[in-house]
Amino acid sequence: MSDEPLAFSPDHFSGIARVFPLPNLVMFPHVMQPLHVFEPRYRAMLEEAVEDDRLIALGVLAPGWEAHYEGRPPLRSTACLCRVATHQRTDKGTYNVLLLGVRRIRLVRELPPKKLFRLVESEIVDDEEPSEVPQGEVIQVQQRLLAAFKSVLPKIPDAFEQLDQLLGNQITLGMLSDIVAYTIDLDLEWKVRLLTECNVLKRAAMLLDAIAGNSTPFRGRTFPPEFSLN
Repeated sequence: MSDEPLAFSPDHFSGIARVFPLPNLVMFPHVMQPLHVFEPRYRAMLEEAVEDDRLIALGVLAPGWEAHYEGRPPLRSTACLCRVATHQRTDKGTYNVLLLGVRRIRLVRELPPKKLFRLVESEIVDDEEPSEVPQGEVIQVQQRLLAAFKSVLPKIPDAFEQLDQLLGNQITLGMLSDIVAYTIDLDLEWKVRLLTECNVLKRAAMLLDAIAGNSTPFRGRTFPPEFSLN
């Protein structure tokens, strides 16, 4: 297994994203996701990434992808740029990979199909923190979101203590909203909207509305989440 430093700078990104499209997973910055990579085109993608900048974008397939999965079905316009944290080659030539989400990216234009996998010209989208909003108000929203998150966590021993230890006092509202958005079991369209929304106050408000209107968003998940293999 290969482990690499996880630090990321936008200077590391060329703007050309290797896109791994998924039908039912929306990845967010600041979280980790394991994948089992077995299709030849995505094995080739991973191998190139590991030899280059260690970056892969997890994208979301647009509706109607089922009829064209083996080709190049349309993608949603926003994806999550990820860094390969660890990768392990199995005896069968497949890979077990752990990805860390690092930034939102906007997909601008797909490049001609010269490789097995898809390459898309893209640009990094940074979080927007409205400067006109007092910091005290931002902190209040963050406290409300954390309390709402705790309210829907399964009542398991030490869950809140784990949450406080993981999030600590240094986390920003943008980071917290991404962790919550990834963890809670909302439907795909909600998650896509949350990934697309770069205004952190609007994203937090969407999450507060979603949690208030959904009595069982976790459906048995624990915290930290039990990441599913894909």
